[in-house]
Amino acid sequence: MLLLLNSHYYPDVASTGQHLTDLAEHLASRGVAVEVLTSRGHYVAGSIDAPAREVQRGVRIRRVRTTAFGRSSRIGRIVDYATYYARALWVVCTDPSVTAVLCLTTPPLLPVVGRVGRLLRGRPYGIWSMDLHPEAEIAAGMVEARSLVGRLLTALDDAAYRGADFVVALGDYMRTRIVAKGVSPARVAVVPVWGHAPATSGADGAAAWRSALGLDGQFVVMYSGNAGLVHDFTDILEAMRLLRADPRVSFLFVGGGPQRSAIEAYAAAHGLTRFAYRPYVPREQVGDLLAVADVHLVSLRPAFVGISVPGKLYGIMAAARPALFVGPAHCETADAIRDADCGVAIDPAAGDGARRIVAAIEAWVADPAAARAAGLRGLAAFRARFGAERNCEAVADVIRRSWPRSWMARPAAAIPRPPSESVV
Repeated sequence: MLLLLNSHYYPDVASTGQHLTDLAEHLASRGVAVEVLTSRGHYVAGSIDAPAREVQRGVRIRRVRTTAFGRSSRIGRIVDYATYYARALWVVCTDPSVTAVLCLTTPPLLPVVGRVGRLLRGRPYGIWSMDLHPEAEIAAGMVEARSLVGRLLTALDDAAYRGADFVVALGDYMRTRIVAKGVSPARVAVVPVWGHAPATSGADGAAAWRSALGLDGQFVVMYSGNAGLVHDFTDILEAMRLLRADPRVSFLFVGGGPQRSAIEAYAAAHGLTRFAYRPYVPREQVGDLLAVADVHLVSLRPAFVGISVPGKLYGIMAAARPALFVGPAHCETADAIRDADCGVAIDPAAGDGARRIVAAIEAWVADPAAARAAGLRGLAAFRARFGAERNCEAVADVIRRSWPRSWMARPAAAIPRPPSESVV
């Protein structure tokens, strides 16, 4: 049996959980005996309302009980991580049905569990690297790279990556960082994460959302998903301030994250009346909601290049909307936008970022046909490179090439899956 490790899984809202759900169900449909070991903690806080054990679409799901302090405090998150590590390590080392392990990277340093399982029980393991740790914590200023803690965490994580049979990176910049850990380049495959072709109700669905949100007749600029530490909103907020007198433009944020309160406080302090912040929506409504926007914002801080890859770009492409990326000129997101010609990438390091954001928005307001054309080019790129079926199969191919098929078996009977919330 292939054991998949990640603290988030269906029906949680975390993007890593959604991508793992897609992959697990894809593998099960191809005849792989798959079990997911996840926690019962919710991405935001509290516990998931789901059984401790169930089968969904051929995937066995085991939700272990951990603490559930959520993301509101650093100490709470560390305790949540520690309790999940302990449960995961116990299963990896004691469950005789486990033949191989695929580790994701939530919580941070989860691949260390795979490394220990190999050392103690000879379990083969691979890594699907959604983010890099402790690089992310170092880039965020949470851990000092040269401190004892920083050096210890780096050594543990580097050893875990070097010991894996394979590593799946999300892009070329991430692959470069993984190779720098001492991993053989031959064992690092690049497979982008994916978006989903939106199951929308068409123009009527988007129109209903616009009406409900009071956005009829507006040019809508949207930011969707997590507003986290890896994102830089400095120039975006300044651009919102510069556009506050333009009656044509409204800004809509959807989701949550540690920067939400600061964004809302800025909007209130500067009298941004054409601004709203809405919570996450159910997954089946995401397509209609994304179609409300005329353009979508994406952001990344320079220190996180190769450490984190914003997956929201691919959902934007699937929705046939242009992307306005604010971040380094050279990273997975900027390269994808340039390659597809599906938006604008603005590097704040070049100076005057806020005014360049304003200029890009005003150009699309003046020429909405150009915005629609950019969105259609993004949709074409999504269909060619960033669909779920295509990239799930690419990850599955890495697994097949790395491990023998002796541990594969017929999947368990599928159980219909109800709708769930989703990070948009």
